[in-house]
Amino acid sequence: MAEPNTASPPTRQVLLQRLFLKDCSLEVPLGAQVFARQWTPAIDVQINSAISGIGENLYQVVLSVTVTAKLGDDVGFLAEVHQAGIFMITGFANEAEVQGVLGGYCPNVVFPFAREAIAELTQRGSFPPVLLQPINFEGLYMEHLAKQRQSAEISAAGDASGVVLQ
Repeated sequence: MAEPNTASPPTRQVLLQRLFLKDCSLEVPLGAQVFARQWTPAIDVQINSAISGIGENLYQVVLSVTVTAKLGDDVGFLAEVHQAGIFMITGFANEAEVQGVLGGYCPNVVFPFAREAIAELTQRGSFPPVLLQPINFEGLYMEHLAKQRQSAEISAAGDASGVVLQ
């Protein structure tokens, strides 16, 4: 008689190994002239993430945050931060689950540090601190997956009908 399998499944773990500021910069193209103007900028925020494997079960997640303050056609300042985290991820059943953790959970961990760096950087430049609003990276990742699925379905439908989509 075969013995029942009593081995428990591996424990899922996401362990933050390190947070670090990979790069940051503040540019003030107008120099001191920017402070002689009325400060009513249009603020543009761009956020991107990049994921790379750096070892067995080790991943680097880098959030790139770029904030541009424009005064009309002129740039008041350009602040850029690349905040990174190193995560050890083990015990997940498949690569799709790991990618979900890397695309949703990990950026949520790194973002508060990027937000703080942007606020401090702009304040050190003698500007009002830019306070970035919280972002639901897990929701954004799910939207990204849905768009990928939709694109794949459209592509498959186009291939099946012989129509080439451009």
